[in-house]
Parts: sequence; C-alpha cells; structure tokens
Amino acid sequence: MELIKAQGRLMAIGGGEDKEKDCLILKEFVRLAGDEKARIVVMTTATDSPEEAAAKYTEVFERLGVKHIEAIDVAQRTDAMKPESVEKVKKATGIFFTGGDQLHITSLMGGTDLQNAIMEACESGVIVAGTSAGAAMMGNSMIVTGKSDENPRVGSVEMAPGTDLIVGCIIDTHFSQRGRHGRLLAAVSHFPQDIGFGVDENTAMVISKNQFEVIGEGSVTVIDGGAMTYTDVPYVEKGQSIALADVKIHVLPNRYKFDLKKRQMIVPKKAAYKAKAASLNENEKTKKK
Repeated sequence: MELIKAQGRLMAIGGGEDKEKDCLILKEFVRLAGDEKARIVVMTTATDSPEEAAAKYTEVFERLGVKHIEAIDVAQRTDAMKPESVEKVKKATGIFFTGGDQLHITSLMGGTDLQNAIMEACESGVIVAGTSAGAAMMGNSMIVTGKSDENPRVGSVEMAPGTDLIVGCIIDTHFSQRGRHGRLLAAVSHFPQDIGFGVDENTAMVISKNQFEVIGEGSVTVIDGGAMTYTDVPYVEKGQSIALADVKIHVLPNRYKFDLKKRQMIVPKKAAYKAKAASLNENEKTKKK
C-alpha cells in the first residue's frame, strides 16, 4: 500500500511567487501547460477579490505568451455546478488556483461536478497548480488555522480534509518566512500517517508520478513522522508543549528532488560529487596534520 500518492502532475507554490522579473515558477507552469498552445483556467475560489486576482494572473500569463486564459470563480456551491465552468476545465491544459482561504476551496467545491472535473483532468495529465491557499488545499489533510512562530503544542492547529490531489500529506505555505515549523510539526504529530511539506515563498514543489522537484529561491522542508518512536500527544492537555522523538526532517533547495514512494531525498549528481570531493579533501588535510 502506498502511503503517499499524487493523482497527477501538480505544482504546489508556497506563495509570493515572482510575477514581475524572471517569473521562474510561473514560466514552468506555462511550459508544463503547453507554452503558446496552453489553455489556462484561473480558479479564484479562495480569494475574496476574484476579479482582481483573475486580472493579475491573466496579465502575467499573457506576458508569458499564453493566448487562451479563462477564469472561474466559485462564490457559492451552485457556481461549482454550472456546466459552462465544468466545460472550461475539460478543455484546459493547465489549472491554476490563486491564494486566499483554503477552506473556501474545499467547502465550496467538495463533491461537486467541478471538483470531479478537476480531479479527472489531473489524473489525465493536466498540470494543476496552486499558490498559498491553492497549494495548502492539495493534501488529504489540510491546516486551516494555526499560530506561526510557536513551538509544537497540542491543539495548536485546526485541521480539515483537503482535496486529495496528493494522498498522504499536509502542505503548509509561506513556511520559513512566517516561522511555521512548529505548526507543521504539531500537525504531523496529530496525523503521523501524513508527511508534512513546508514550502517557502517564491518556491514550488513540481510533482510528477512518485517524486517532486524543488524550483525557486527558497526550500521545501519535509517533516516525516512515520518513523517517530515517541510522542506524548495522547497524554498532555490542550495548549501544552509536545514531545517528539525520531522525527525525520529533510530540507530541499532549488533543483533537489524527493522520492515520495521511498520518502527519501534524491541528491543531484553534481551535488553528490561536490560533497564527496569536499569530504576527501578534508580527510587529506587531516592526514597531513
């Protein structure tokens, strides 16, 4: 049984992606969607300013060479049942979720024809991307609220079901910038069967099949509680600090990869060679001393 599985090609962005300069992450999304042949649908469900968000991403994607861009807003569940919205998704080669509130996405779209169409599109190979809330909703478990810059505590995060685009994980965003290590550790301690991914701003996990690659200026922090040997979560009161033993943590910068099936970092060959060379040089210096 696979503990973690992506339903198709996905891009989880930690928020704050560059939209003005190199646009590395959004360029990669456009490339995966088909470059100039791309048909992109911008999903503004999460935001309270859908027209503004749609206009902003439409301008960026047009600047990157995309000619066919449409927006879908879901302000209430009946919007997710409109045949014309479902048809837009069926014709799309790329689907992009904006930031906002991830609970809007799951509560307004869950179980609807529109969500089913997005799942089918993802499974067929269409790239589905999301930034901030649009990334946080991708796992099967989802952080709704939780304090930043705080150590792990019982009940310090509020959790809800996600969209199951990636089964077996929890995704947190704006990770290093907002000091969210403690809240993701708390989430994983409550749901140790799920692996935690903390994605920095202007950074993305590009997920395909059984692995993901990091692109961008920050890192993706992986918190794996599967091999955890001790936790006192069942025994301490709400609000008290949590004890955890043998939690695995990986930090992946730009162009590093992670094997989702084996739950292991994949070190680039050049990086592995440099590390080995540095180790050999250090050994030689020690011998000379």
